[in-house]
Amino acid sequence: MGFFNSTTTWRPLAYAAALILASMPRWALAQQAPDYVLNPGDQVEIAVWKEPDLTKTVIVRPDGKFSFALVGEVLAAGRTISQIQTEVAGRLQKFIPEPVVTAAVTNLEGNRIYVIGQVTKPGSYPMNPRLNVLQALTVAGGMTPFANLDGIIVLRSGAGGKQRVLPFRYGDVSKGRNLEQNAPLEAGDVVIVP
Repeated sequence: MGFFNSTTTWRPLAYAAALILASMPRWALAQQAPDYVLNPGDQVEIAVWKEPDLTKTVIVRPDGKFSFALVGEVLAAGRTISQIQTEVAGRLQKFIPEPVVTAAVTNLEGNRIYVIGQVTKPGSYPMNPRLNVLQALTVAGGMTPFANLDGIIVLRSGAGGKQRVLPFRYGDVSKGRNLEQNAPLEAGDVVIVP
């Protein structure tokens, strides 16, 4: 008999995990990360149970949509996997009675930020799950000796292609002041270190 016996080891572990979750205060459960929302460039595998011809990997296009057989165009950007599953299943009901649709993100290519300028390793970095400005600077290897620490900005694309500039003063944040500057980054943000 191996070290892990399914009847003697796993049941008590599952029971203990359930007790821990049940005893957690509601505020702790509410602070869990929100569901991931899809971005252009993400890759999603969609499968319909008992329909092997309807298993396909799709990429969310730059317009935020993907195409799927019998369903047509599906808006994916800004939506969760469960929302995509529900929409695809709803549209397939015209052709398949009670379709069971599963979807899974297989590549988070669209969930990237960019760090450029006076950092050791400028480039594109995946966010899994989220990064704030300080974390992005750390991932990029830190700042060079020539960096203007209080001139850092984050460029964020908004509605209609308008860009917003979010200032980040490293000196303030490193001293525990104006911590709201260390905001969570969003897919497509560009951190510029002059």
